[in-house]
Amino acid sequence: MNGMTVLEFLEGTSDAAVAIRLILATLFGCLVGWERVVKRHSAGIKTFALVSLGSAVTTALNIYLAMIPGLSADTSRIPAGVVSGIGFLGAGTILVTGRKQIKGLTTAATLWVTACMGMAIGGGYLVVGTVCFILIMIANVILMQLSKVVEEYSKYLSLYIEVNKNAGVKKLSKWISEQGFEVSSMTKSKEKTLLSSDAALIVDIDFDRKRSHKEVLNALTELDFVSYVEEI
Repeated sequence: MNGMTVLEFLEGTSDAAVAIRLILATLFGCLVGWERVVKRHSAGIKTFALVSLGSAVTTALNIYLAMIPGLSADTSRIPAGVVSGIGFLGAGTILVTGRKQIKGLTTAATLWVTACMGMAIGGGYLVVGTVCFILIMIANVILMQLSKVVEEYSKYLSLYIEVNKNAGVKKLSKWISEQGFEVSSMTKSKEKTLLSSDAALIVDIDFDRKRSHKEVLNALTELDFVSYVEEI
């Protein structure tokens, strides 16, 4: 039995082929979830495995119903419901913190595309489902690292910073100006500060050229009027 014969079998509609596709969809979902767990995100192995499996099952069921003689089934209705349903599930992972940080977008997007992967595998489109899995892992592992490198040397920096209430804001503005940076916005945050004597600020800075954000953060932490600083 050559590779093409195996592929044709797995893409078929027999019970054994569908069962193997469901196992494959679950396995791929587990691997995607494992990558999220490693990075300590909310949705993990079980969530992604179930999303992928559920999508594969509903798609296989949709094809099965469409093949029943005399039953008029809309083959696009169930997949459309899965896509919109996963959208609501993904939205639940997105949070906006008091520091104006948006968290969970990547997890939400990964959940959605994992559902699409599951539908492709469940429908017997194994080549597309496998390529989709590979691209998900590339996007979340390789492109994520590339994104961090680009962001580290961006000309724009957003900070959450806690400074002393006694002239801390004035001193911070002066320090930024002395470095040749430009403040595009500075707003007071409602976040509770580590020290009661401090004020919390959200500051957006424009650099004159590409600079290492880590170096700027290290310089800020050494200032006596700064208690805490974090890039957001």
